Amino acid sequence: MTNYYSEHAKVLVSVDCIVFGFEEDKLKVLIGKRLMDPGRGEWSLYGGFVGPNESLDEAANRVLFSLTGLKKLYMKQVGAYGKIDRDPGERVISIAYCALINVKDYDDDLREQHGLEWVSIQDMPSLYSDHKEMVRDALKLCRRRINTEPLSFNLLPELFTLTQLQHVYEAVLGKEIDKRNFRKKIKEIDFIEKTELIDKITSKRGAALYRFNKRVYEDDPNFKL
Repeated sequence: MTNYYSEHAKVLVSVDCIVFGFEEDKLKVLIGKRLMDPGRGEWSLYGGFVGPNESLDEAANRVLFSLTGLKKLYMKQVGAYGKIDRDPGERVISIAYCALINVKDYDDDLREQHGLEWVSIQDMPSLYSDHKEMVRDALKLCRRRINTEPLSFNLLPELFTLTQLQHVYEAVLGKEIDKRNFRKKIKEIDFIEKTELIDKITSKRGAALYRFNKRVYEDDPNFKL
């Protein structure tokens, strides 16, 4: 450590992770009660301080892995939050990251170990400091990108029905979508492939199962729903 910039005050840098999941046709966010002061016992996002030898992305990936046990998650930086009084403990600037996961991939024992809960966006309680603002901004980011990026598939299992896919779009956008128009557009997209498999669990009649073909998407990533 050098003595450069010794005339300037030092600040702490943290990352906070907004983890979205899709369950019971609802978009949910992973939150828990804070186990430290300040704000002990308040609902909060999960985060951590950036280490001296970490980049921001490395710190976010570390936090997400410790939280979910999953690697190679969809992750996007949402923004920086640096109000002077945002943390009553110290001067802390936080960088928020948004991640999308399939709830069924998440080890529920790990969730319980961290004391976390899946809470629907509509039922979200008050959160510590500016964490609710972070969630709102992350949701805005997802809404901007869902029609131009295949991010919805991160919230679904590998095989899904068109009804499940439509419900993901509706949950993220916060509004109903015309079923006929939606299916017409989906069937025109090459990287959403129909399989020969049938879903007899979530569909009484039996619905065709589809999958996202990442290779086909990467060959022609320019699409808009």
